[in-house]
Amino acid sequence: METLEVIRKRCSLKTHLSGRKIEPEKINTILEAARLAASARNMQPWRFIIVQGKKAVEVLAHAFAESNLMIKQAPAIIIICARPGDDVMHDGKEYYLFDIGMAVANMLLAATDLGLVTHPMAAFNEGEVKRILHIPDDVRVVIATPLAYPLEASYDEAAKERLSQRIRKDLKEIAYFDRWSELEPA
Repeated sequence: METLEVIRKRCSLKTHLSGRKIEPEKINTILEAARLAASARNMQPWRFIIVQGKKAVEVLAHAFAESNLMIKQAPAIIIICARPGDDVMHDGKEYYLFDIGMAVANMLLAATDLGLVTHPMAAFNEGEVKRILHIPDDVRVVIATPLAYPLEASYDEAAKERLSQRIRKDLKEIAYFDRWSELEPA
């Protein structure tokens, strides 16, 4: 699949999660995509915990907001963490958050390319996730995503309705050349 095609197709499909087991090589491909992301000074602060199996997923799901409880259907959940001290801090900016964002973007695109469903989630009780997964106190749990095959026959079929409703701002609303401008182009 071409890069822009994958970017255009990727969407969050948390209500389309099949319990079908995901092959280890697909999980490894997704983790490899995340591992190859750029990071400030190449610090690579991200750490990933892959939670698999119905019982383990159900236990972890209790730490998530009610709106995300459908993750119980997923055969795997990826928890993305970082120790802030393991990355660059410059001018009050904590780079680990940006670096994780780049790794997660790679991960989501790789999953889409493999026909798998994801849905980035930050609505969880961090303390509870840390307790359940034995994550050290100085590590932040930043985001999580279920990883699943779609309920439908293909990713394209699962995403069709969602993508037909997608609205994105026009480029002229978000991109300025040479300086900030809120004026319409001449």
